Amino acid sequence: MEHSGGKDSGRGDGGGARVTRRALLGVAAATGLAAAGGCSNGPDKPATPPPPDPQTVLISELIAAKERLVSLYGRAAAALPGRAAALEPFRQRHAAHVRALRALLPAGIAPITPAPSSSGSPPASPSGSPSGSPSDGSPEVSVGVLRDFEQASAAARPAQTTTASPALAQLLVSIGACEAVHVVALGRLRG
Repeated sequence: MEHSGGKDSGRGDGGGARVTRRALLGVAAATGLAAAGGCSNGPDKPATPPPPDPQTVLISELIAAKERLVSLYGRAAAALPGRAAALEPFRQRHAAHVRALRALLPAGIAPITPAPSSSGSPPASPSGSPSGSPSDGSPEVSVGVLRDFEQASAAARPAQTTTASPALAQLLVSIGACEAVHVVALGRLRG
């Protein structure tokens, strides 16, 4: 390369523009700053979390419904002390269902607090009367109300198995069978 007068003329032997080391470093620095800055025209939008897994939602709904049923059995036993011993095995089976459902949740995932839906919970008052509804705060729950909840729960299981994973579907069938037996047994207990 020739230099005339000690000054860099910016031209090399071929007559084209010559790129200096200083120019390259400037371009590299500008590119790095643009990349680090995100180089976007609009404001950054917060990343939306992915929707919850449908199986996790279903399991969470089932757990919440089962926990309500366990609570109803506890309230019924308190309201009907003469039948408390007879109701305890029903409550224990539902508590076992909760444990089995929790075992199907992915590791490290807590049940999602579900929005009210029909997929996992029995209606607020299957018999159509507000008495004994789990949300009305009444302390008394009759055997008939328990039977109605068991029947509504058992009736919901076949539809739930259509969207469930094989392991969950198998558990749902077992739970539904148990609930159907409870309907018959509670009918005998009530009479």
